[in-house]
Amino acid sequence: MRLLFIRHGESEHGRRGLVAGPRGCPGLTQRGREQARALRRRFADEEVTADVLLTSATPRAQETARILAPAVSPSDVLVDCDLCELHPGQGDGLPIAEFAARYGSFDVQSEPNRVVAPGGECWNDFVTRVRRTTDDLPRRFPGRRVVVVSHGGFISWAFLTRFDVPRPGTGAYINPSYTSITEWEYTEPGGPWVLMRYNDVAHLE
Repeated sequence: MRLLFIRHGESEHGRRGLVAGPRGCPGLTQRGREQARALRRRFADEEVTADVLLTSATPRAQETARILAPAVSPSDVLVDCDLCELHPGQGDGLPIAEFAARYGSFDVQSEPNRVVAPGGECWNDFVTRVRRTTDDLPRRFPGRRVVVVSHGGFISWAFLTRFDVPRPGTGAYINPSYTSITEWEYTEPGGPWVLMRYNDVAHLE
């Protein structure tokens, strides 16, 4: 299986300072759409196609996927909420300051089992979901090329959990850029994952 993780384009929630899950996300900025179109042109020029195009359930990811779809020509376009960032529950759509005022600050190192807001996830649940979801992809799509439009946090934790990095985030962190490509290869059941590239943004240069 070839797996291309794409981070969505620049989003309005980041510009406005919102906590934005599937319900509270206002979609891409104009710059984010331009970034996605630049990646679409690159995919078309490089003749990158996909058997399956997956996207998280948030509008910013789905909008990015819709822009990319004509270039990669997938046979299926699937929405999968397990590809979302940490679920914010009842805080979805709130300004960051209001979220903090209602539900308090959140320290993933000292409180990894604390749910961020009612109906949301704790940090350990999110990391477990990332691992489970990436483990399932080769079983769902064996031998196929899969393009996944997801989020910076999900892509970063997919990277860190694949390499079993202990206590990540205590001294450094990784942060894939908007519309970046992170590519993995998985060739046989029980075999290793191979990282082919990380944070490739040549189309934005």
